[in-house]
Amino acid sequence: MNTSSAKERRALILKKIETEHEVIVTDLSRETGISEVTIRKDLTILQRRNLLVRTRGGAMRRPVENISEDTAISKKSMFNFKEKERIGEEAAKMIQDGDHIMLDSGTTTLEVARHLDNFNNLHILTNAMNIATELMRYKRFEVMLLGGTVRVNSHSMVGPMALANLKNFSGYKLFLGVDSFSLNDGVSTPSLEEALLNQMMIQQAETVIAVFDSSKFNKRSYSHVADVSQLDCIITDKAIPVGMTGKLRQAGIEVRVV
Repeated sequence: MNTSSAKERRALILKKIETEHEVIVTDLSRETGISEVTIRKDLTILQRRNLLVRTRGGAMRRPVENISEDTAISKKSMFNFKEKERIGEEAAKMIQDGDHIMLDSGTTTLEVARHLDNFNNLHILTNAMNIATELMRYKRFEVMLLGGTVRVNSHSMVGPMALANLKNFSGYKLFLGVDSFSLNDGVSTPSLEEALLNQMMIQQAETVIAVFDSSKFNKRSYSHVADVSQLDCIITDKAIPVGMTGKLRQAGIEVRVV
């Protein structure tokens, strides 16, 4: 287990607890080479963030969240962040200098924004305040932020103003964040406002690239965003469910697995 940073160590603990349902402090200490005191501090911090439940000598996975729950972006960022980094890096390979791209809100699309160092001239539209802030560090891109009502959970702009502004932009390469995905139901999200905005993004886009880690597969939320047929490409990680890649490619979707 790589323990180069507290953030990475805690993310790996969460990944282990997701697969094994329960972890023991002594086992984590032995596997990571980190002291039991530090591991206990990690578990305490993760419990305060409602990401696990402490038990005697270790911790256990929280009860599975209802897929309708609108989870805050600060919590989402703790899960599968290494996978999201790799997805963001792969997504950047689909961009060319001079492109007009649209970045949806989300922790994986934020990783796309963090992998644009090799470009000098990009025109970027986003509905996410935190992504716009990240893009400003490059100091060489044209960055446009949709107006509208700010959603605290996702840092995104939604509502009538955002929808009206979005109508002025077309022909963009869209990198779409995904909360839930299934072959039968396509892309869905807990937020109706987010769903309406994503639907228009897809309508205005020239190419739709969905970026999401494998934990989002075979799930469904209340608000429908898009059918599978509306996606041009999916970028995800190697833990994609068995058989899913073939089915998506049969449906005409390009699939990139990292």
